[in-house]
Amino acid sequence: MITRREAALRLDIPLEMASRHGLPSRMSEAELAAIDADPPAWLVQSRANRTGAKPVWIQLTCSICGFSEAARPKKWWPAFTYLSCDFHNPDELPPVAPSAVRREYDGVGSRFVGVVDEV
Repeated sequence: MITRREAALRLDIPLEMASRHGLPSRMSEAELAAIDADPPAWLVQSRANRTGAKPVWIQLTCSICGFSEAARPKKWWPAFTYLSCDFHNPDELPPVAPSAVRREYDGVGSRFVGVVDEV
């Protein structure tokens, strides 16, 4: 059994859309495969409307320990140089280049700090 969130991730649709169109909170792999193989009209329309300019889901991975999660990207997220779990010490990341300035962004995904090294 997979969760609605996992189904949304695999169908590449927002979780809100999965809920709105009645995907159950838990479903079997076979049920998901059936939806993907013969998509309902709303899923066909959603896929047709995709421009590819902004991904629906992205994979966030800690540069220190490798913990990973899928998340919906936010408009305010810059292109991160590194991501780290919020409990890691900043000294665990590679040092900042002498000509760069390091900026940190809290609240990325469920537990990440985004780091941007700007030259």
